[in-house]
Amino acid sequence: MTTSLPPDTDTPPDPAAGLLLPVPDDDGAPFWEYAARGELRVQTCADCDEPRFPPRPCCPHCQSFGARWQRMSGRGRIWSYVLAHPPLLPAYAALAPYNAIVVELAEAPRIRLVGNLVAAPDAALNSVDPARLRIGAPVKAVFPTPPGGPTVPRWMLERP
Repeated sequence: MTTSLPPDTDTPPDPAAGLLLPVPDDDGAPFWEYAARGELRVQTCADCDEPRFPPRPCCPHCQSFGARWQRMSGRGRIWSYVLAHPPLLPAYAALAPYNAIVVELAEAPRIRLVGNLVAAPDAALNSVDPARLRIGAPVKAVFPTPPGGPTVPRWMLERP
């Protein structure tokens, strides 16, 4: 999955303007379609049942080309995190410092997803006090309502 800046338009300014958004490819498109429905799903081999992320055509474990999208609970633990500080892209600099976390999924510990820890699904990227970030903290996936573009899963602490 690659990222790009949203295209310029004549529409009113969007609070997310200038933030990098994912550009779904053929292998990852189902991930974004499920996220838009509020579901966290991971591509899983149809033959050996091993989950894989990022999505790809061939299973790295058994080399099968068969795949299905397995629903996850959306629960996990913070595996790692960073706090971003300027200099950053202009849209991000206004939010700094903000977090970027790596979440290890509960059902598939080898699968780790990158996102942001937020206070509510539609909250700003800097809505959680950095002092609350802890390796191992339990989190759950939430799905913000995007003004345009794909729904990018975010994370909230299970114990606010």
